[in-house]
Amino acid sequence: MGHSPGAGTPAASRVTPERWSAARAAVREAGERFAELVESAPDPAAMATADWTVAETAAHVTGIAWNNTAVFADGAKNFPIPEVRPRMMGATLDTLATEINPVQLASFTERDPVRLAALLRASVAEMLDTTADADPERVHGWLGGSRLSLAGLFAHMANELLVHGHDIARASRRPWRIPDEQVALFVDLFLVDLTRHGYGRLLDGRPVRPDRIAVRFHSRHTAPLVMVLEDGVARVEEPGADVDVHLWFRPSALNLVLFRRLGRARAALSGSLVVWGRRPWLLPAFLRKLRMP
Repeated sequence: MGHSPGAGTPAASRVTPERWSAARAAVREAGERFAELVESAPDPAAMATADWTVAETAAHVTGIAWNNTAVFADGAKNFPIPEVRPRMMGATLDTLATEINPVQLASFTERDPVRLAALLRASVAEMLDTTADADPERVHGWLGGSRLSLAGLFAHMANELLVHGHDIARASRRPWRIPDEQVALFVDLFLVDLTRHGYGRLLDGRPVRPDRIAVRFHSRHTAPLVMVLEDGVARVEEPGADVDVHLWFRPSALNLVLFRRLGRARAALSGSLVVWGRRPWLLPAFLRKLRMP
């Protein structure tokens, strides 16, 4: 994550008391909505994604929250789903779907919606209780040898609830809100902090372009930010003059695009993504490098 000659000013932390409070509130609120959605699902066997049923999707998210109670305990608690831990260090974004996620679902066999909802509520409550007085900028080791702040981990948990809640709601033909102010935390707290502190091998295996792409992100819900890909290495900077692409986005739309729930063309036609700049054609290559699992 070195600072190359001629690079802009490295991005400062976006973790503030207000954003920390917002991340905690997002996990609490989205967690309760997700639990209600799961326990009232009309058909737990309905397909929520190409690979997972509603019950499996609920188990995936609940398992993450349950294991997070150990992550936040800083070694004072064993992983409730211990089979996941040995595989965390070697993970990349491209192997999550083929290695960690299948192992978690095979090891955590609960599929009853009511029991999953209860465990999710209990795990969220424990996450909130054990971190009530914690430093939100405390850094934890995470997937692929990456390092992420406590606030970033909460933003990731909120995002799991929001994205997979969308999947379950669509399968169940129920309404589901992805509030822009909540999902914006994925950019401000998760992506920024993960890149600032070191993303380890998470991007290993992705194509490396021998050039530089700088994208400035604009949104009513996030702080100004430039993300740079240079010779395959990502970094975040404070906004400067040397930008290739400007991207105005509605956070809920960008999130669904990154997680391949919404096509870029459809998001652009709806006005939720607007692109301009001196080299806007570079945005697809940039997004391919940073696409989420």
